[in-house]
Amino acid sequence: MVRLILASQSPARTKLLAEAGIRHSILVSDVDEDAVQAHYGVTDPHDTALLLARAKAEAVAALPEAEGALVLGCDSVFEFDGEAHGKPYTAAVARERMLRMSGNAGVLHTGHWLVDCRDTDTDDDDDDDDGAGTGATLGTVASAEVTFLEMDPAEIDAYIATGEPLHCAGSFTIDGLGGAFIRKVDGDPHTVVGLSVSTLRGLLAAANVRITDLWHG
Repeated sequence: MVRLILASQSPARTKLLAEAGIRHSILVSDVDEDAVQAHYGVTDPHDTALLLARAKAEAVAALPEAEGALVLGCDSVFEFDGEAHGKPYTAAVARERMLRMSGNAGVLHTGHWLVDCRDTDTDDDDDDDDGAGTGATLGTVASAEVTFLEMDPAEIDAYIATGEPLHCAGSFTIDGLGGAFIRKVDGDPHTVVGLSVSTLRGLLAAANVRITDLWHG
């Protein structure tokens, strides 16, 4: 049976996979995102999302628990006015960002990186190589443009008070309370949640795995 490990502690990502019927377990990496970015000097939002997704996937793939599994790392970065916005962490930062985002649009980039940790060695006497690994380590970025409705300061303050936007890339969600402030999404909505299932399907195919092999039942 093919095993998929999600290298992310995001409740939204694991919920999305569960609702898509995809079997998976969670193993969180201890990657220091700021240190990774400083080391590579990457500032482009698109490239940053891919870099961090790869760092998370490879960190978990190096753990003994990942042996024999496929490891998926994801990271999201919101691009607004040419700037990369990760998690705001503080109310002040979230408020400043949301006041600027009100009535405007930005692009949410979600990096995906897949590492095949299955054994690539096969027994020459065994004609059944379906479970053999490919040694694949590859990734891509899915992006979607998000257009926001006008938000008045009282609404923004009430949203921030819930705590939801403080730990989300770009200071908003689409699958939670923040969905009330989004007018439209151009692109895969799953990308805005933080994991594109169709993108995952393509990465799995590169590792000779059908996404249907991961469906429950």
